[in-house]
Amino acid sequence: MSKEVNTSSLLQSIVEAQKKDKLPPVENWNPPLCENVEMRISRDGKWFFKDSPIGRQKMINLFSTVIRYDDDGSYYLVTPVEKIRLEVEDKPFIITTFEKEMLDGQDVYFFRTNVNEIVRLGKNNPLRVEINKDTHEPSPYLLVRKNLEGLISRNVYYQLVEEATLNEKSNQLEIVSEGKTFSLGNI
Repeated sequence: MSKEVNTSSLLQSIVEAQKKDKLPPVENWNPPLCENVEMRISRDGKWFFKDSPIGRQKMINLFSTVIRYDDDGSYYLVTPVEKIRLEVEDKPFIITTFEKEMLDGQDVYFFRTNVNEIVRLGKNNPLRVEINKDTHEPSPYLLVRKNLEGLISRNVYYQLVEEATLNEKSNQLEIVSEGKTFSLGNI
């Protein structure tokens, strides 16, 4: 259900505030690798340190601001003085909910991650769906920032499917955000 908003919204304000707070410039840091630390993020977004769950959400939120995905295909937690390899089972973020609003005459989808980041679906933060060749199950992803994606939870994905319209030419379910069309896959 769309909410009509003429020029601004609370979610858009949050997105703007996130931009102002700016994330640390991890892409500019090149510290040595710290080899003896075992950290991982499970497919469902849970964080672990040496196989023990990290239960403090504030710590997870902090760690999430210094994740980097490098050309070697690995994720790292990066500070100016050390870099820790981070085992990520799928993607470092989970998309847990969404809202659709009408902004300046266009539908806009806003997604929330498991670390409370708000992401506006559009050309800068696209959605894509991979289909598992063996199970034919979809894995939908949203670009959260730079080259870091979030796995859209199954619940959120099926809510999006209910919102989608069928493109009869391509047989794809589609949603539109910021005037850009995103495929949720074949029916």
